[in-house]
Amino acid sequence: MNIFGDLTTIVTLVIAVFIFLRLRSVLGKRTGHQRPPFNPRDMRVPLPGDKAKRDGNKVIPLPAGEGETETVNETDAAIAAIAKPGTKLNKQLKEVIAADSSFNPASFLDGAKLAYEMIVTAFADGDKKTLKNLLSREVYDGFASAISERESRSEQVRASFVGIDSAKIIAAELNRSEIQITARFVSQIISATYDSEGKVIEGDPEQVAEVTDIWTFARDARSRDPNWKLVATESEN
Repeated sequence: MNIFGDLTTIVTLVIAVFIFLRLRSVLGKRTGHQRPPFNPRDMRVPLPGDKAKRDGNKVIPLPAGEGETETVNETDAAIAAIAKPGTKLNKQLKEVIAADSSFNPASFLDGAKLAYEMIVTAFADGDKKTLKNLLSREVYDGFASAISERESRSEQVRASFVGIDSAKIIAAELNRSEIQITARFVSQIISATYDSEGKVIEGDPEQVAEVTDIWTFARDARSRDPNWKLVATESEN
């Protein structure tokens, strides 16, 4: 019997189980629907408010006046962290959560940032397969058409995603059962387009550019599919 080999196998299994549990705690799980790890489309995770409902609407303390303590349920706290109480956006987010109790604004933004980077990178690389899974049919048709036109001219885009400076939810809408969340992204990207001879015809391969985009993601609150898709894009640049 190879004792060292057995120990190595046991250690490897322990590490694998630990990693699996960590991923599941971050991405969440949904019975009957298996998703690949690190999928930026998965922007739906259990709300802190879900646990609060099971625990009898658990509340957390917030500072108030001198000698006083104000309490607010965890769902309201999650919304207030994104939109101040009394604002239109705060009310909109409450309506969204009323339709989908698993929606968490902060977790949505985390997933939206991953989706944003993946979509921008896939478009630059001409990766239609990846885009098709992340975009609505209308938005995909526009992206795919732009890629095809670029390819017909033998042009190539080389881009490097530096990072996202900020990402904020600026609007939320519930249209019947469809939830639409609009976010504003400010990112840093290096991008240049080359012609068939390898000459730069647009952008700058040495310059980091600030890009501001307003994107709207949507999903059906009645659907068992927790994934969101990009349904509208707008640029401020």
